[in-house]
Amino acid sequence: MARVRLKGTGRHRAVKPTMGGRQAVALATVLSAAGVQAAVGTGSAGAAEGPTWTEGPIFNDPLGTTEQQYAIRTRLVQLTDAAVPGSTIKVAVYHVWEQTMVDALVRAKNRGVNVQILLDSTSKTERPENTVYAQLATAFGTDRAKPSFITLCAKDKSCLGDPQWGKSIMHNKFWLFSEVEGAKDVVVQTTSNSTPSAHTKFFNDALLLPNNPTLYDAYGDYFDEMTRKNWADWHYRTVSNGLYKAYFFPREGSTNETDTIYSVLNNVKCTYKDTAGVTQRTKVRVSIFKLTRQQIADKLVDLKKKGCSVYVTYAETDSAKSQGGTKGTWEKLHTSGGPSVRCYNDDRDPLHPGQKLVAPYIVHNKYVLIDGVYDGKRNKVTFSGSGNYTAPALRENDEVIVKVDDDQVHDMYRVNFDRLRTVAWPGSADTTDLCKGVKPLPPDGEPPQPPRP
Repeated sequence: MARVRLKGTGRHRAVKPTMGGRQAVALATVLSAAGVQAAVGTGSAGAAEGPTWTEGPIFNDPLGTTEQQYAIRTRLVQLTDAAVPGSTIKVAVYHVWEQTMVDALVRAKNRGVNVQILLDSTSKTERPENTVYAQLATAFGTDRAKPSFITLCAKDKSCLGDPQWGKSIMHNKFWLFSEVEGAKDVVVQTTSNSTPSAHTKFFNDALLLPNNPTLYDAYGDYFDEMTRKNWADWHYRTVSNGLYKAYFFPREGSTNETDTIYSVLNNVKCTYKDTAGVTQRTKVRVSIFKLTRQQIADKLVDLKKKGCSVYVTYAETDSAKSQGGTKGTWEKLHTSGGPSVRCYNDDRDPLHPGQKLVAPYIVHNKYVLIDGVYDGKRNKVTFSGSGNYTAPALRENDEVIVKVDDDQVHDMYRVNFDRLRTVAWPGSADTTDLCKGVKPLPPDGEPPQPPRP
């Protein structure tokens, strides 16, 4: 795939221009218009040449149109429908509870595609009335020696986490396609589960990386290790390829130096001089579902006090009240002189004022954006993936985070971040029990709503 050189930086852009230019909006289109038509079997010009899958980010918008809400799922369905016979799809997702993706995966198998699925055990047990797991088990079987299968991590356990640390989860959210029409070695790393709420209530993002054999092989090896569930032989690893670096968890250790996100933030220098000699501040923007790792809260406050501009949008922290202690990440983030903080955990019902939602609108992303000096260089970098900033996500869960060293990808995420800051509720008035982690969120997914009066 051709790349476009980034003027004045010596790096290459990851995102190829699409028809009509790049769209840094909720849908953040990553297929050309012809490619979309070809992927769904229409459009003679696109079909003649095959789909054009352009690497880059996708964002859904639960407050937008139906098309915008389902933007990530639409891409996954298109890729699944474009998988060629004899190819392999590997899916590692925490929860799959929606019929649309089941139907797409079954269609692929019926065309001769090998489909391998790994889920957390709670994908089966948390919604016993949901028939998705039974359908997948019937369609693909559970024998891992076969070309197609579905398997679960052990109950209350990630596939690679050490059981001595207690409960853990397989929290990954990635899709691998060995070959689709128009591309090979495709990785989709997302923050989104395959559940109704993931589209209609949760803000998520995804990175589409086609024709990337290095990352595809690394993800594939990781998937295979998870399905073998041989946690005793697992060790944290990273794999780099040009603009990208993937971090595969869980990660052993007990110090800040073995905390990946802490190390990322530790690579930030807060002030620098621009080409005109004017002092500028490095900007750190964090959009995170759950932030309960104390050392991350400490580091964000430290960066702000050292001169960085630090902005945090979150859905849930912990607090003295939720922990029964004297402080938590909520208190730390609200330290005098700390970062600009907004919570997005909105359980109001916009259609029925005064009513409460069972599943609130939340920010479910897990990304950090750095615009300034990173690792000794003026740069814009993005880190996104499945991992929240919690202790289990670092030490116990199966997770992946991807670094993208690309200005334009950063700027597309920046548009998304600004959108979240605008619509976040309760925003800066974040003293609610939901924001403080006192009132737990319901399990991921759209439970039946209570009857309307």
